[in-house]
Amino acid sequence: MQKIYRWIFLRLLGWKINGTIDRELKKCIMIVVPHTSWWDFFIGVLTRGSMGIKMNYVAKKELFRFPFGPYLKWMGGAPLDRTKGQNKVEAIAEVIKREPVFRLAIAPEGTRKKVTEWKTGFYYIAIKANVPIIPVAFDYGKKEVKIGAPFYPTGDITADLKIIRQHYKGVSGKNPQYNFDVD
Repeated sequence: MQKIYRWIFLRLLGWKINGTIDRELKKCIMIVVPHTSWWDFFIGVLTRGSMGIKMNYVAKKELFRFPFGPYLKWMGGAPLDRTKGQNKVEAIAEVIKREPVFRLAIAPEGTRKKVTEWKTGFYYIAIKANVPIIPVAFDYGKKEVKIGAPFYPTGDITADLKIIRQHYKGVSGKNPQYNFDVD
């Protein structure tokens, strides 16, 4: 299957992958920016398939019912109870701790529209689960998936985000008018 993914993504569509995720790194948070289109899901699937490593996501538990549940789990999904009053950071950190391999892909923008700030749950999940953050950029302008080095949060969110955001300078989403502006 990996050969098919690679042929479609790299040859047919003309994308490239710059960087990698060490197979020995079994748990991490991959933050994917910019998130400006539904196409990002397919770019993620093709990237995962081309690299041949397991990547995960969380979604509301209601999506995991029949008939889509088995498919979503096969695609790396984990159900999340989004009932009001639940601490989602702790719930996701527990999923990461419980699973032997869990590389969580998450879009800190939280939407496909223009935002001026990221949601910071990914940062606190990484701290709580004691895992690194890997910056991943989907650059439609260059047709490149850019994967950064693992970053271990220090607890100083302001300083850490300033470092992490540098990975996204000059990156253009599918709908560039919704790109997050890196300071």
